[in-house]
Amino acid sequence: MFLPLFILVCLYTVVYAASPNYFPEYRGQQNNFAPGKNVVPILSESNESNPDGSFSYSYSTGDGQQVQAQGYLKNTGVKGSEAEVIQGSYSYTAPDGTPITVTYIADEFGFRAEGAHLPTPPPIPEAIQKSLELIAQAQGRSSGDRPIYPQQRPYRSNYRSQYRRAFAYDQ
Repeated sequence: MFLPLFILVCLYTVVYAASPNYFPEYRGQQNNFAPGKNVVPILSESNESNPDGSFSYSYSTGDGQQVQAQGYLKNTGVKGSEAEVIQGSYSYTAPDGTPITVTYIADEFGFRAEGAHLPTPPPIPEAIQKSLELIAQAQGRSSGDRPIYPQQRPYRSNYRSQYRRAFAYDQ
């Protein structure tokens, strides 16, 4: 009687001591992934994906971060002029206490971001500005016209549909 009970206790002890706890329980605000850092709670979150490829998402956190974006396919079904458009913004507080806000758009013309903290180009020196105006006059353009750049190649997406036939959605 004593031997089977002793074997059972030994087996239980070996199994209990050998099995590490891979999934520790949540312990309030302690961060198990980055010790010494607090867990930042997510206060709100939304995420919407539509069959036509358009989407929107947003979230805000307990430390003041806010992110939002939406996107869609522009000129759907028109070969050579389709473009993916994404616009959004994000904001947070810098370590020095400065509020940072960035708004952006990404489309067939590239990525453009705006924010009060982003650097801006210096003003064009007066002598160079006069030279540009003289060149524009010599070419028969007014100085307010934009220069003519070579034709850019249209954007081509690498997206391949998982469906066998195309779907047409109205915008």
